[in-house]
Amino acid sequence: MQELRVNRQIRAREVRLIDENGQNLGIVPLEEALRIAEEKNLDLVEVSPNAKPPVCKIMDYGKYKFEQKKKEREAKKKQKAKMQNVKEIKFRIKIEDHDYQTKVRHIREFIEEGDKVKVWIWFRGRENVHPELGEKLANRIIEDVSDIAKVEKPPKKEGRNMLFTLVPKG
Repeated sequence: MQELRVNRQIRAREVRLIDENGQNLGIVPLEEALRIAEEKNLDLVEVSPNAKPPVCKIMDYGKYKFEQKKKEREAKKKQKAKMQNVKEIKFRIKIEDHDYQTKVRHIREFIEEGDKVKVWIWFRGRENVHPELGEKLANRIIEDVSDIAKVEKPPKKEGRNMLFTLVPKG
C-alpha cells in the first residue's frame, strides 16, 4: 500500500478539493482546504498527486488506512484459497493389499481437500525390466480414484520411477 501525503505534507499551492461525501468543491488554495478539513475534524489526503492540480479528499485517514489493510488481507486470503498444494505418495511394485488401500485412502483425502497428488511408483533392481507391472499398478490407482480425480499428467517412466499426477475433478 502506497503512503499518501496528509495535511501539512502536501506541497502544492492549489488543490482540487473533494469533500467527505464525494462532492467536488473545485480548485481551492491549500490553506483553505486544510482549514475546511480541520473544521470537520478530518484529514486532507492527497489521493491523486500527479494530476494538475493535485486531487485532495477530506476523509478520516486512520479509518481509510484500516479499510485498505482489511481489503489487502481479504485479497490475500482469497489468493491463498486458490492455491493448490502438491502432495506426493510413493508406491512399490510389490505392495500388499492393505498398504495399497491405505495409500489410496490418503490420495482420496488429499484430492477431497483440493490438493494435487503426484504418485510415484518406485522400481527396485530387477523390477526395472518390467515396466508393464508399474503401468498395471498405475491404472489400478487411477481406476480406484476415478470418481473424484482425473489424470493431469499420464503415467510416464523416468529412470527408476514411474510418475503421474492426479487433480480433483471439476
